[in-house]
Amino acid sequence: MKKEKISDAVIRRLPVYLRYLTRLKRLGVRTVSSKQLGRELDYNPAQIRKDLAYFGEFGRKGIGYDVDYLIKKIDQILNLDRPIKIVLVGAGNLGQALSKYNQYQKDNMKIVAIFDHSPDRIGKEISGITIQPVDELTRVIREEQIRIGIITVPDIAAQEVADKMVDAGISAILNFAPTILRVPPHVRVHNADVTAELHSLAYYVYNQEEITDQA
Repeated sequence: MKKEKISDAVIRRLPVYLRYLTRLKRLGVRTVSSKQLGRELDYNPAQIRKDLAYFGEFGRKGIGYDVDYLIKKIDQILNLDRPIKIVLVGAGNLGQALSKYNQYQKDNMKIVAIFDHSPDRIGKEISGITIQPVDELTRVIREEQIRIGIITVPDIAAQEVADKMVDAGISAILNFAPTILRVPPHVRVHNADVTAELHSLAYYVYNQEEITDQA
């Protein structure tokens, strides 16, 4: 791997490549070109080649990329070739839906613990995982050496949950709460603000010329 810093945009595109390559594998496709990847994913083929070249020379001129091999290499780049434990806090409707992640994903990322503050939810099971009280969060994160957390609590409680996660050793957070989390520089936060995305889509519903310009 090259020494230069890899941009966030490159890292965010790798899972997109991986998802499409996995689909090709299921279809029995053995090789794929950057041109085909670009056409199907709406990316510039040169950008795809550049993204992958940051990590090595995976393709062969005139042949393209071996699908199985490229899947393996991207798994390694993203650390998906090793077990990654996830903790989820907030067992409401969204949290319950996300808790079923384990049933549909066949990679090494697994939600291993779920927490909530509601007595009505504590003790119940979701996908074979018993919901625990938030008071146990710090202990479980440390004992299980969990490094990724998902937050699906109301915005008013999100920062407190994030603080507990960080103090316990979490280094990456996927935040579904509609609020900005304040975390130390070494902690990575990705925000999944569904409400904000829907509100921005509402703009384009009555501004069709914007959509036409994108086509």
